[in-house]
Amino acid sequence: MAASKTKTNTDELGFRESVELMFNRAASYMDLSPALIEKIRVCNATYIVRFGVKLRGEIKTFVGYRSVHSEHREPVKGGIRYSSHVNQDEVEALAALMTYKCALVEVPFGGSKGGLCINPKDWEPDELERITRRFTFELSRRDLIHPSLNVPAPDMGTSAREMSWMADEYRRLHNDNIDAMACVTGKPVHLGGIEGRVEATGRGVQYALREFFRHADDVKAAGLRGDLEDKIVIVQGLGNVGFHAAKFLSEEDGAKIVAVIEREGVVRNPDGIDIEKLKAHLNDRQPLKEYREAEFDEDGRAALTEKCDILIPAALEGQINLNNAHKIRAKLIIEAANGPVTAKADKILRDRGITVIPDMYANAGGVTVSYFEWVKNISHIRFGRMQRRAEEAKNRHLIEALESEGVKFSDEFRAEYLDGADELDLVRAGLDDTMRLAYQNIRQALIDKPELEDLRTAAFYVAIKDIALHYDSIGL
Repeated sequence: MAASKTKTNTDELGFRESVELMFNRAASYMDLSPALIEKIRVCNATYIVRFGVKLRGEIKTFVGYRSVHSEHREPVKGGIRYSSHVNQDEVEALAALMTYKCALVEVPFGGSKGGLCINPKDWEPDELERITRRFTFELSRRDLIHPSLNVPAPDMGTSAREMSWMADEYRRLHNDNIDAMACVTGKPVHLGGIEGRVEATGRGVQYALREFFRHADDVKAAGLRGDLEDKIVIVQGLGNVGFHAAKFLSEEDGAKIVAVIEREGVVRNPDGIDIEKLKAHLNDRQPLKEYREAEFDEDGRAALTEKCDILIPAALEGQINLNNAHKIRAKLIIEAANGPVTAKADKILRDRGITVIPDMYANAGGVTVSYFEWVKNISHIRFGRMQRRAEEAKNRHLIEALESEGVKFSDEFRAEYLDGADELDLVRAGLDDTMRLAYQNIRQALIDKPELEDLRTAAFYVAIKDIALHYDSIGL
């Protein structure tokens, strides 16, 4: 993330090993057979494809992955990332997290993940489209993209644009499938996407924090008090997730974003950073160091260990590790990225009394709203279309009846109350409900089994219990 180099600790575990260690810790508190635990833990299959595309006058060969961790529920769900660092271990670890994440937030999907070993910045948009369409073809031949079997979504390095290409290519290959556009989620709204999908993961981080701050005992245990108002926040990574989380927390909850860490370094402003302005600056391809409304420093990694109330790692995995965990001074860490805290670093943080809201819960907003989009595509009707005006009519009758009895309402309240819920309202309400209930289930697990000790272990416990119950119900 930063220009300075950090010495690698040879005792550190890899990403997949970290996920498995965390899984094993939770599983050790469960009365399940070793064989069933192993069935839940292992990755079912990983497909590796090498395909060629003729670009710039010669054949370029690309390597892609699609890992299916668990098919206890179908379709399986998980993003596709474009990165030159994509590898099998990473994809399998992410697929496992997707399985547990879906179980935790009660989304009826199994876990999957995909990746293409490519740096998107090396290619023009028309070249990326050809590469993406060919990758889609390779996945489709093996039912690794399919509306009822395997449903990808955007991830690091991909967006609604790539999902549009994938959906269109799948539709061309399967033009007799009425549900073809449900083969991926994260599409533009005009191509079957859903309102609120782009913001979903960041919004989920906000809702997770709101729910955490509703529980005074949890807030006190983290060394905090009150609500999100004026809480000092440091964000690592201003991609889609980090941007929306920082934007909503600062604009709607009154939190103060005092530092943003990016690849080139960090910008700081003790009075708070205007996230919209900073994002616009970066979107204009202006260097971070030229942002004039905050102080720039090349040593971004050092900012991870600065004192703050809430630290939001929203970049890559393994950013908080054995090299810096003992220096972290945040009271609360919420994992907006996948796997930003390694397993051994997690133990250090736990021993130091630092509260961590785990990734499998905190960043579940994306898959939750992807589920809503998939349901929308399968049902072939947008949310709110059947009930919005009926809801408005009921509300109007109530307001008019009360006003006839002399009750007075402000114009602002009247307009807001009379406005029926549209798709975005319903998506946000559904996401909020999902994040609230999931946290309450994690918290209840901790109350019932105090030996779980922390939110991450409790989250794994809840997820494993759900998956084990499913296997038991089908006779395994």
